[in-house]
Amino acid sequence: MNKLYKALVYDREVSLSVLETTDLVQQAIKIHNLSDTAAEILGGMLTACAYMAGCLKSEKGAVSLTVKSGDGSATVSVSGDINGHIRGYIDGGENGLKGGTLTVIKDDGLFRPFIGTCELRCDDVSENLMQYFHQSEQIETAVAIGVTVKNGKCLAAGGVVMQLLPNTHEENMDKAEQAMQGFVNAAQVVQSLGADGIMEKFFIKETEKTASYLTFPAYKCNCSRKKIEGVILPLGLNELLKICDEQGAVSVHCHYCNTDYTFAKADVLKLFGK
Repeated sequence: MNKLYKALVYDREVSLSVLETTDLVQQAIKIHNLSDTAAEILGGMLTACAYMAGCLKSEKGAVSLTVKSGDGSATVSVSGDINGHIRGYIDGGENGLKGGTLTVIKDDGLFRPFIGTCELRCDDVSENLMQYFHQSEQIETAVAIGVTVKNGKCLAAGGVVMQLLPNTHEENMDKAEQAMQGFVNAAQVVQSLGADGIMEKFFIKETEKTASYLTFPAYKCNCSRKKIEGVILPLGLNELLKICDEQGAVSVHCHYCNTDYTFAKADVLKLFGK
């Protein structure tokens, strides 16, 4: 089961998140039929998105992360909402990422979306996410996310994220830094302990002092035939009928859940009340 624990630790001066996303990544592998390398890249991004979605406040909140490799060989796109519905896809990536950019869009559903971009230093999602928070949001963040996939099976995915709150004392900075040393190989720790075990072994004394919150992120696409109807309607009846004449039907593919929606001429006419 996928899990996301959130708590304030070290005198409530550090935000802690502990993730276990093994099942979520396995679902992505099943949907997209991924190679092991591509699955580990997408899995890391899905885990990062699960963390960031867990930080949303508005009931209409949503976040998306997009990576474009420097040589154009790979694109990764993931998104999530406040309900913990996480989805994503990868195009390419069989040989890893070759530099590029990470773009994050946060929409609180109330004001203009926040957009932040940073250059990728490496293939490691933890390093790239820390760089993003440092450069784009000016928040000191320690990230240890790991994914292990072998022969099409996700053995472990998840990790630990800590963020320093404003005016954190140096003593508590040191405590957070020391704790993060235990997650150098995050996937191995997740595989061994799971999110429950990590909380109990590393943070039980801290969470006895303050409440921890548990949510259950899941791989879930928000597309539906009804939503796709809303996408194609603005094309107009004549254009849609023209596509049907030329291609036999109007077809729309959802990259996130690998689902095809097909509208025959009769379906198009029905949409317009004909």
